[in-house]
Amino acid sequence: MSPRYTLPMLCAAAVLLSACASQKAPATADVAVSRAAVENAAQAGAAELAPAELLAAREKMQQASRALADKDYKLASDLAQQAQADAKLAQSKATSAKATSAANEVQENIRVLREELDRANKQ
Repeated sequence: MSPRYTLPMLCAAAVLLSACASQKAPATADVAVSRAAVENAAQAGAAELAPAELLAAREKMQQASRALADKDYKLASDLAQQAQADAKLAQSKATSAKATSAANEVQENIRVLREELDRANKQ
């Protein structure tokens, strides 16, 4: 190969390698953030209160991990972001269900107190 083509070839190889490396770091970070989001959702009670959403998040997380291992960084990043969205939805649904349950319990306690007050006032 002539020296005239060597430098451009080396530059092209360097650009290609840096592009691959620059995609790996964000994809790895996306997978890590999504993994944390899935764990947070599970700890919030999503397994019981939003099982379908949590399952979807876990499945996408596994797919993202496989894509990362296969060095398909774009797919890994996309799947990790989808997993994170599913995990946030699961966590929100779990939190909402807990809040609704707590509000219902407060309403029931208020009802019981009113009945007791009514009984006490009638005597």
